[in-house]
Amino acid sequence: MFYSYTYPGLDGFADQKVEPAEARFDKDLGEFLLPYDAVRTSDDPDATLMAFLQSTYEAAANLGDWDRDALECALGKPKVPRAIH
Repeated sequence: MFYSYTYPGLDGFADQKVEPAEARFDKDLGEFLLPYDAVRTSDDPDATLMAFLQSTYEAAANLGDWDRDALECALGKPKVPRAIH
């Protein structure tokens, strides 16, 4: 199971639309869940998991009014260190 949550919890987080369709919010745990099998059996497991991670991050960042310009950077390339500026 993959999961995503905020701490402290954000009002409205449970009501956000996230991807993929198999993801759901578990009220008892207070977090979004994505079954491992949904990723494993996907045509593109990497993209399926990334959609979950990106959509739950965006839901939290938008609700939490995070300074996304200060926090975010472009995706890197596997096994290539990013330059430090």
